Amino acid sequence: MAQIDLLQKLEILADAAKYDASCASSGTAKRDSRGGRGIGSTEGMGICHAYAPDGRCISLLKVLLTNHCVFDCHYCINRKSSNVRRARFTPQEVVELTLSFYRRNYVEGLFLSSGIVKSPDHTMEQMVEVARILRDEHDFRGYIHLKTIPDAAPELIHQAGLYADRVSINIELPTDSGLKRLAPDKDAGRIEQAMGGMTSSIREAKDEKRRFRHAPRFAPGGQSTQMIVGADAATDADIVGKVDRLYRAFGLRRVYYSAFSPIPDASAVLPLKRPPLVREHRLYQTDWLMRFYGYDAADVAQATGEDGMLPLDIDPKLAWALKFREYFPVDVNGSSREMLLRVPGLGVRAVDNILASRRHRRLRLDDVAKLTVSVAKVRPFIVAADWRPTLLTDRSDLRILLAPKREQLELFVA
Repeated sequence: MAQIDLLQKLEILADAAKYDASCASSGTAKRDSRGGRGIGSTEGMGICHAYAPDGRCISLLKVLLTNHCVFDCHYCINRKSSNVRRARFTPQEVVELTLSFYRRNYVEGLFLSSGIVKSPDHTMEQMVEVARILRDEHDFRGYIHLKTIPDAAPELIHQAGLYADRVSINIELPTDSGLKRLAPDKDAGRIEQAMGGMTSSIREAKDEKRRFRHAPRFAPGGQSTQMIVGADAATDADIVGKVDRLYRAFGLRRVYYSAFSPIPDASAVLPLKRPPLVREHRLYQTDWLMRFYGYDAADVAQATGEDGMLPLDIDPKLAWALKFREYFPVDVNGSSREMLLRVPGLGVRAVDNILASRRHRRLRLDDVAKLTVSVAKVRPFIVAADWRPTLLTDRSDLRILLAPKREQLELFVA
């Protein structure tokens, strides 16, 4: 094989990393640089690529250590049987790229994943070495996200948490049968065992930090995972049920969804085309409902059709409200926060503002309109001091009236 230079490696391995969605960089700890020492910071402004929950944009160098892999996962373009250009960085090369890009103000941190080369332990050692060199030898204070390998030794995965702001272990597919069929080298039990070990370490580190001021930090941004949507026959109800269990069992910070995309030289067991992107979008909306709006997996499942799939023309919150119209309209001047969060069109901030404002006076429809993006969506589901939706909630064509315009939906279809 002809020798390739660093920029060619970067072109290959940055492109190969684009299929990994779980690189948001929320939860990082602030590190100061007293005495003029240390470089890099994820606090303050950002440029692009990854977004924190508070809206900050954090730019990351997102690459694979290598796209060589001993595994043969059917859905992965980097599987060992795939006919793609291969490349491999050394740990020092990744370090040099990260520091070079940071000094040019291109990035504020690093997202590092990898194919499995030689063995899971060898690969994990190389990835940890990148983070160690950055932290210990260059005093790098920027954000680091490491994608850990569940088959690696637990002590290596633990080391990753000592250097990284966030770690992630991909669950890959929503069902054990789907994983066994499409990724025969991977084991659902080992993946969850690794996630459980990381959860325990994160909790222990938080407890140590409360008791001892100088206790070592450990993955302060928590752990996340990614799930591929549409590569197998799993329904949206299956996916939501699995995600709900992952959140409860492992205290994950985020679950990311990646719509299956056909790849060159694809296996015959894969679908011939990708699912509509709006399906991925609807799953992100259900994720938001479960994390911030008090819904559980059973609630979301009630919004699906008989086939277990979420409707694509309307969001899952509206789908639930239309199916359970007996709970509406909700009085904005007297109902609980829990019920106000069920109103389509009312976000968490709007509900909190409603609760604060109604302590001082009774709210009118115009008051609610100032707190939400579209009062038209809210109106059929609320009662205000000067408004009652007489017969509106029961209209048979309410779904059609509230569904997004066709051109808006088409943004997610391609």
